[in-house]
Amino acid sequence: MELFGPLAGEPLSWPEVALGVAESVVSGKVQEGVLFCWTGTGVCIAANKVPGIRAALCVDAETARGARKWDHANLLALSLRLTSQAVAKEILDAWFSTPFSEEEGQTVARVTAIERKYKGG
Repeated sequence: MELFGPLAGEPLSWPEVALGVAESVVSGKVQEGVLFCWTGTGVCIAANKVPGIRAALCVDAETARGARKWDHANLLALSLRLTSQAVAKEILDAWFSTPFSEEEGQTVARVTAIERKYKGG
């Protein structure tokens, strides 16, 4: 586990934290990332700007399962405002226990093709 941002004692803004986590995921330094911000939306948007990141904002365990299984999401975004400790545990348990369904490989490849089309633009 690697901590980023205020938890690691660094005074970083949420876009910088999202970038650091996303870069760690795409470089292979870590397998996946979890980000928190007040709504979860900002860090999700910022992380998804990094090619190779498939960040998902999840508000419940079923959404987390679907993001992992069907979307091959590699970064989880959570809302500090909406997510209780009990719900966060359910989401994290679902996230870490759900593998990607290889049957969805072609669909994820289509998303990657969209990313390539607009990369650098």
